[in-house]
Amino acid sequence: MNRCLTGKKICFALALLSSGGAFPAHAQSDAPLKLTQTIPLPGVEGRIDHLALDTAGERLFVCALGNNSVEVVDLRKGQRIHSITGLGAPQGIVYVPESVRILVANDKGGICRIYDGKSFQPLGEMNFKDDADNVRYDEAAKEIYVGFGSGGIGVINAINGKQLGSIKLAAHPEAFEIEKHGSRIFVNVPNARQVAVIDRNQRKVIATWKTIGAFGNFPMALDETDHRLFVGCRLPPKLVVLNTESGDMVASSGISGDPDDIFYDSKRHRLYLICGAGTIDIIEQRSADSYEPMTRLPTAAGARTGAFMPEQDKLFVAFPHRDSQPAEVRAYRVE
Repeated sequence: MNRCLTGKKICFALALLSSGGAFPAHAQSDAPLKLTQTIPLPGVEGRIDHLALDTAGERLFVCALGNNSVEVVDLRKGQRIHSITGLGAPQGIVYVPESVRILVANDKGGICRIYDGKSFQPLGEMNFKDDADNVRYDEAAKEIYVGFGSGGIGVINAINGKQLGSIKLAAHPEAFEIEKHGSRIFVNVPNARQVAVIDRNQRKVIATWKTIGAFGNFPMALDETDHRLFVGCRLPPKLVVLNTESGDMVASSGISGDPDDIFYDSKRHRLYLICGAGTIDIIEQRSADSYEPMTRLPTAAGARTGAFMPEQDKLFVAFPHRDSQPAEVRAYRVE
């Protein structure tokens, strides 16, 4: 959920207008992202939150938080094909290919709803009481993790949809990342000014790390090979890089304001930061401890969430309806 460090509205305008980092300009012909498709979302109003992909089926699921709906987009056809309506400010979403299920986390009431991934019929729900937010899927363990409330991550069996337990945190969790070759989960906990490290076998916090000199840590990405965790902060706007073996901060870089999604491109050793100030910031990973701003591509104010499909070298960004800017999804080819 979009909560500022000291409240829901404090500092939001400042964060939106702030930007940092020396990003060189690129001509459109050699830009690392090329706009290839624009998919309209007619009738969708309000803020758009997180997205999920059905990679094999080439579908995109869009949490239209302000519209109380999830928009289903067929990427082959380049059009919306369905709307799941009647939701309560949907924030997080995941698609489970093995069971063809969609799980949607809602702010209002903390309700997580499960839908059939083909018919979109409701199959069940779980009540986390308040502010169900970011969602992640552990494919190996067949478990879904949901951040919720004033400090918890719920654990759900991805096959039968049953809740298995929860993990307590110091405050509400924002983005988190799951190790594929380890047992840890890294969690942004901005109101506690920390990154929490969870052992998911023990289901408890085993360490907390600091993003020194930067707060409002919302988005996150992981380079598991190089043991690096990428944390996007809003106060001031900054990318912070942590060593996942020690928790030490090894690098930082100024970025545009209001970052809400980060994606790591392991093929090209790049980071794509989607920022609500109206840009996609692209940073090159020169080495595990060296990061160089590449370019900053303009989008629109409030376009701050997206999805990355590395299998097809595509980045998707959601644009909310604001003034003359219609609600839409833009697809970029990664060069």
